[in-house]
Amino acid sequence: MNEFSEISVASTSVADQLARDLFSFGIRRAYGMPGGEVVAFIDALARAGIQFVLARNESAAAIMAAGEAQMTGVPGLLVTTLGPGLANAVNGIADAVQERNPLIVVSGVVDSAQRGTYTHQIIDHAALLRPLVKASFEVSAQNAAVIVQRVVDLARQAPCGPVHLDLAPQVALERSGARASAPVRTVKALSSFDADMQSLLQGRLQAAKRPIIIAGLEAARAGLGEFLAPLNIPVITTYKAKGLIDEHSAFSLGAAGLSPLADRILLPLVKQSDLVLLIGYDPIEMRPGWLDPFRADQEVVELTGHVCDHAMHRANWRLLGNLHRLVEALSTRKPLENTWIGGEIAEAKEQLAKIFAVPLEWGPHAVFESLAQHFPDGGLLTVDSGAHRILLSQMWRARHAFEMLQSSGWCTMGSALPLAIGAKMAQPARKVVAVLGDGGLEMTLGELGTIRDQNLDIVVLVVQDKSLGLIELKQSQAGLASNGVRLGATRFDEVARAFGGHGVEVSSRAELDLALAAAFAGRGLNLISAKVSATAYVGAF
Repeated sequence: MNEFSEISVASTSVADQLARDLFSFGIRRAYGMPGGEVVAFIDALARAGIQFVLARNESAAAIMAAGEAQMTGVPGLLVTTLGPGLANAVNGIADAVQERNPLIVVSGVVDSAQRGTYTHQIIDHAALLRPLVKASFEVSAQNAAVIVQRVVDLARQAPCGPVHLDLAPQVALERSGARASAPVRTVKALSSFDADMQSLLQGRLQAAKRPIIIAGLEAARAGLGEFLAPLNIPVITTYKAKGLIDEHSAFSLGAAGLSPLADRILLPLVKQSDLVLLIGYDPIEMRPGWLDPFRADQEVVELTGHVCDHAMHRANWRLLGNLHRLVEALSTRKPLENTWIGGEIAEAKEQLAKIFAVPLEWGPHAVFESLAQHFPDGGLLTVDSGAHRILLSQMWRARHAFEMLQSSGWCTMGSALPLAIGAKMAQPARKVVAVLGDGGLEMTLGELGTIRDQNLDIVVLVVQDKSLGLIELKQSQAGLASNGVRLGATRFDEVARAFGGHGVEVSSRAELDLALAAAFAGRGLNLISAKVSATAYVGAF
């Protein structure tokens, strides 16, 4: 079948079977770009009640799906055509791997009868994705009735990640094999807690004088902040777990992973601790400074729902099980007293606040301070990769988990805008702000059209320094001249207006304050281009 063939879909077609099952698992949107090989499936999605969101780039579409998944816990759905469509999505699929996001990838594939002779746009999809996906299956009339259950289970299985389905056009039109039974909804029950394990953990904790917690993404996903906050134990999080406990609180030391300045304060505290609790912590987000950061005689206890594949650090004890149940056992006694009696935690917080204070009247520090002052209660922030992300992640004090979304395991550029779109689609009443540099915006510029076409209210804050600032910093640190990192002065305000939105350039704190107030009160696309100097990042983090 070619893209011009007449399409007639039976009510019990494979395409309808897949679409209905995906809907039954809570999927309400698919993101991607259509091609002739997936038009029948896209049509079936519409009949099942699943909206197809047209993106401008397949990689961005994958990250949009991830943004929605982070808000709902339901796997995201990416739909691409064969060959170049799927290949173009590889970066976004890789992002789902290292960001631990559940993602279902459905790609078109040429009909089997043509594969022996036809070569146009043909590659081995499963081979292309083998290093990235948990599994790759080809849909058939015989497996269509059961395949979605398996794919959803795999995508959700810790660590979450992408699973791939190939769907040929002719197969999509065939009648699906009869379902033996309705899809099984798997609910992970709380396991019984081992009394010896509980006694061990509580004994170590009660004896500790300088305990510290390092928490990661899985702790945030499990909603463990309410259990950890009352323990009165200082908490360091990864960037993706920012806000696990309110970062304004006395026992939050904020997030770590990218900033050498913050590491100089946080790593010595970790070294001083007599008990380190690693809770849902995956060091995929961390940098070399966090490679084996513990003393040889230091007690390290890891609480995890699954064993992460790494050699970053050791642990004396690993408590493997349901994270909720493991951490709940910590909160069965009174909060700890007489810990860190030398005032080390308060002093560290004071030092962190000082080194990330606004040094100049205008620059990226001032931009982020102004954004924090105008940021609405319950708002959501996405941030792209670059120098601005490191500074913002250190300056920003999140009140809630997933208040800030970013790609911090994969660290791809071009993630902020699609993350914002996916999050806004999932939670339309929420105020959403995408913060990115000019390089990241130019990489995903077409997605401003997605914001327009989906009628989304999104504030886009561009920190325009006319440079790939982080790479220029690294060149300077290596004693090299700037090479291949400078960008021209794009008029992003005019670009925003060309996409049907509102755009403004600012170059002072007063101008930014006015622009942010107007943007949060406005509708549709509101883009603010804050013009700063790339040199402002020197020594900033």
